[in-house]
This record gives sequence, structure tokens and C-alpha cells, in this order.
Amino acid sequence: MQHGPAVRRRKLGAELRALRTSAGLTSGEAARLVGWHQSKVSRIETGTSGVKPADVRLLLDAYGVADTQLRELLLVLAGSDETGGRHHWWHAYRGVLPPTYRDFISLESQASAMRTLETTVVPGLLQTPEYARAVTKAAVEGLSEERLDTLVEVRLARQDVLRADPPLELNAVLDEAVLRREVGGPGVMTRQLDRLVEAARLPQVRLQVLPFAAGAHIGVTGPFVIFSFSNASDLDVVVLDHLTSSLYLERKEDLQAYTEAFDALLIHALSPEDSLDFIAGTAAGA
Repeated sequence: MQHGPAVRRRKLGAELRALRTSAGLTSGEAARLVGWHQSKVSRIETGTSGVKPADVRLLLDAYGVADTQLRELLLVLAGSDETGGRHHWWHAYRGVLPPTYRDFISLESQASAMRTLETTVVPGLLQTPEYARAVTKAAVEGLSEERLDTLVEVRLARQDVLRADPPLELNAVLDEAVLRREVGGPGVMTRQLDRLVEAARLPQVRLQVLPFAAGAHIGVTGPFVIFSFSNASDLDVVVLDHLTSSLYLERKEDLQAYTEAFDALLIHALSPEDSLDFIAGTAAGA
């Protein structure tokens, strides 16, 4: 369990090592192709040292990697904001957003799918502006109006991943408490529930409600997110949010455990169709 940057270095190194092996090259041969010492290649592959985006480009060229999406993802992991894909808008907020939040947004922007359990609030990708403002104001005390406006702006900008081509596939399990907790007042909550109904009808969004009647379940330990990448499954990662930071779990055992936990939650949750009716009914009674 590590913070984002360390996980990203290790995952980047592991993927570069796999690509080198696929190219039929030893670490020494790869080093000679790009004019480095073998130890530099080894440090990069083990994640013990950082790597510049320009160095990643050299290695990808040497390994004959032409997959544009894969190249872009690996460059993002190396910290590049100049890749040819989606504009990395969050770099404009470097002075406002903590590094762990920027790491989360960068992974979210490059992931092909996101599975999330939410036990307290509506997922950020589905929040209305009013709801996002109320949640942010409650979560971070003492915010100036200017900073609050900026954080809400970032929250809403993140939602573009659902409208991208291709869009992020969002699979969310919502504890009933998410729907019952009145955030921002009755009017704000009603509009937020209506927004969830709209989102649940999108082909790239799958919402399932975990009702109180389901009793105790594996999700009582807290919310989590699983990011998946269609062109590099080894880069899949679990993210756990805490008050002041986020933790990233990268081990295969951790990924398997959380994947199994999410699958178990789907069994106890209402079907997507019944969940849609449940949310609509809650909105009507709000």
C-alpha cells in the first residue's frame, strides 16, 4: 500500500520491462539502443528511480511500441502533460490540487473502466454542481469562496470522461445511505437524485443500489475505487480515499480481493433496473 507516485513508478517500470521482454531484448541491449548504462534501465524497471517522459519515449521507440493509447498512458504515468490524447487540464490547477488528487484524476482520465463502491456520498462523476459544492464545503472547512469555486469546477471538469470517445465505463454500487443523506437541502438532493436517474440510463453507466435490507456486507469497511485499463491490465489499481490523502493498492492479491469484494456486492445489490426504480422512488419522496 503506497501513495500514488510510488505506485505509478512501479507500474510504469513493470510495463516497460514487459514491453522490453516482448521485443526480445535484454536490459543491456535496451540500454545500448538508447545510449544508457544498463543500471539506468534496471532502476526504471524496478521503480526505484523516477523517469522523464522523454526517456519513456526513447524506450518505447526502441521497443517498437506503436499503440497510441498505450504510449499515452505510459507517458502520463511518467508525469507528461504533453501527450497527444485527452488534454490534461488538471495541470492548470497544480497550485490548488494536492498531488494525490492530481494522480487520481490522471488515472481516471486514462482508465477504460471504473468500479466504485460509495457508502456516503454520490460519486464525483455524477454530482450536480450544487451537490458538489455542498459536499466540498462540508468536507474541507475554512475554504474561501474562490477556492471552493475552483474545487467544484475541477469536480465538474472530471465528468468529461463520461462524454469522451470512448467514454469511461462507470460501474457504481451505491449504499442506500448515499440516497438518504440530505446534502445541501431538499431541493439540492431532489435534483441530485434526478441526475442519478438520468445517468443510470446512459449506456456507459451502470448503477446498483445496495439497500439497507441487505444488512451487513463486505462494503461496510469503506468505499473504494478500482481503475482498469483495457490495453494494460497490469496497470489496474485500487484507490482508497482518506481525509488527507489517497492510498493505492497495486499487488495482484489486493486487486483480486477488491475485485471479489465488488462482485460480492453486486450479488447483494438491486439489479440496475430495480435500482433505477428505487432511485426514482426516493427522488419522488424526497
